[in-house]
Amino acid sequence: MASVILYFEDYQPGLVVDCGSVSVEEADIIAFAKEFDPQPFHIDPAFASPYGGLIASGWHTISLVMRQLVENFVSADSSLGAAGVDEVRWPHPVRPGDTLTVQATVLEARRSNSKPDRGIVRTLIEAVNQAGEPVLRMIAINFVLARPSAAN
Repeated sequence: MASVILYFEDYQPGLVVDCGSVSVEEADIIAFAKEFDPQPFHIDPAFASPYGGLIASGWHTISLVMRQLVENFVSADSSLGAAGVDEVRWPHPVRPGDTLTVQATVLEARRSNSKPDRGIVRTLIEAVNQAGEPVLRMIAINFVLARPSAAN
């Protein structure tokens, strides 16, 4: 597992981070869906014919992308969690055999008025498949600690 050390000051608007890639297998799609999103088109290829075959749950896609973000963008030293996610979109389905490439782009970073030891970072999260088709787009709002020497 990769480890990044970033603080609020490092998340400058315009920062683009390549968060790596992850491959998606049919067995993983089915296992995730059986446990968390048991709709037939995520579990049984026969029911998925209207979609051209089995497709991953959007929540599975977000989970796979989250892992890439934790390993390559979110710092365990400074992350204080998220206030939420806006504008979640799944423009194209994720299918067995896809490889998703994840990118994070900082849109906004502002110091908290009430807690100056931290800031709020808005980040555009995008994932594309191996054909370059977008499969996820969302905006994350995270709380991030300031670098200890900069917090005072």
